[in-house]
Amino acid sequence: MMSGVGQYSYVAILVFVMAGCLWLEVVLRTRVFRRWLRLILAIAPALILFAIWDVYAIAQGHWWFDEELILGIHLPGELPLDEVLFFVAIPVASILTLEAVRSVKDHWRVGDEAGEGRR
Repeated sequence: MMSGVGQYSYVAILVFVMAGCLWLEVVLRTRVFRRWLRLILAIAPALILFAIWDVYAIAQGHWWFDEELILGIHLPGELPLDEVLFFVAIPVASILTLEAVRSVKDHWRVGDEAGEGRR
């Protein structure tokens, strides 16, 4: 692999995922980012749980990251910044996709519609 190119691999995948779904916010008016508190409350539990799990697994030697494929920025517990970005980007992409389907299929319900006043 060319020197320096690989360190952006993990983040490049996340950028690709986000590029594939961010347009949904504008084109289909999913309003995911307008309801930022709801978004944070949806993402935070998994982010916290999986960050703790990763830190534990890294400390025990059960899990590791290829240093040639990540940015090299580590948070406490040797958790790579790239991994934290993964814990944010993938749920955001999933929520954008879910809300996009809901915006074009009014009859498609997921159980949180009561009192929200959608559309």
